[in-house]
Amino acid sequence: MAPRSTVVIVGANLAGGRAAEALRKEGFDGRIFLVGEEPHPPYERPPLSKEYLRGEMPREELFVQPESFWAEQEIELLMGVRAVSLDLAHKRVELSSGERLSFDKLLLATGGRVRRLEVPGADLEGIHYLRTVDDSEALARELRPGRRLAIVGAGFIGSEVAASAREKGLEVTMIEVLPLPLQKALGPEVGRIYADIHRQHGVELVLGEGVERFEGDSRLQAVVTSTGRRIECDLALVGVGIVPATELAEAVGLTVDNGIVVNEFCQTSHPDVYAAGDVANFYSPVLGRRLRVEHWHNAQNQGMAAARSMLRGEPYAEVPWFWSDQYDLNMQYVGFADAWDRLVFRGDVEARRFTAFYLRQGRLEAALAINRPRDIRAARELIQARAVLDPERLADESQDLRALLPQG
Repeated sequence: MAPRSTVVIVGANLAGGRAAEALRKEGFDGRIFLVGEEPHPPYERPPLSKEYLRGEMPREELFVQPESFWAEQEIELLMGVRAVSLDLAHKRVELSSGERLSFDKLLLATGGRVRRLEVPGADLEGIHYLRTVDDSEALARELRPGRRLAIVGAGFIGSEVAASAREKGLEVTMIEVLPLPLQKALGPEVGRIYADIHRQHGVELVLGEGVERFEGDSRLQAVVTSTGRRIECDLALVGVGIVPATELAEAVGLTVDNGIVVNEFCQTSHPDVYAAGDVANFYSPVLGRRLRVEHWHNAQNQGMAAARSMLRGEPYAEVPWFWSDQYDLNMQYVGFADAWDRLVFRGDVEARRFTAFYLRQGRLEAALAINRPRDIRAARELIQARAVLDPERLADESQDLRALLPQG
């Protein structure tokens, strides 16, 4: 970019914040605008369902940088405003405040919005969603021992909140339309393991049922499932995923398909417009296909990669990774398996200390480890190698996983 160029970043979240930081770290001396719909500077979302929700983490530790950092780095924060339209011909962003920002390069880090249940009673007081720090604080105020929490959706948000709520002494019922918790992300074999884990910690699971309606006068009193089961509760959390926020991109004709489509340089179909984080559908040169990843590691690293791409065209070639803490179990996952033909276990499943390898045509697509972080580091290398692996050697704990890497 030319000296004193202007970069506008739409989305003052982890991806947007890290992109702004990276621009300065890489020597960019032009103007940087960081536009955020929330009133808060960039912060990390993972603690919102775990330690921050439980009151075990001070608020200031959520933020990716101290408040003074942004002014010191001459990054202009525009908080509590929304980008409402783009003008690509004149390279301008219009904000909800009426202000127009001109740009040389634009990064769309618009993330996603929670998917809302459109059923009768959905607007009753006591029904919560969890995406923002304000959402987490509102839910935390209601997590009191002895209360009854109904959770709709047994994905990662639902499962983590269930664990946090049980630690806080609430009665928890988790309702999931699929036959098992976490089935969509992790498959039925690991889903069964997590079902057992939640039951062992006192969570009632209502599986294979959706939500027909919420009941109550002005405040929630019960959830009624698709089979007519009535679950009395004091509050509910709905965690049924997010929808990528692609409206700005769609309105100006950028290519959108399950997110904003970008190339390996985080560029959209317009060469001066980039996208990163939860909203970006990107090509993974490691896995050889397109992905859209809704996790902390990708948001942080892709945001930084987009910034470097603006400056010198550096490709993004990370292997996706994320973690989930539930009860005393740390789960880590590396890779991206949306389909597999074999699942290989290594370690002790009953003791909750094992690794699961997701294979497709003999190649490792992903690995999941519970309380075995060392296996994840080796699995990342095996995924990158794209070699055909021997399942028996993967399962054999006497084998060093790195010994399975192609030699030479």
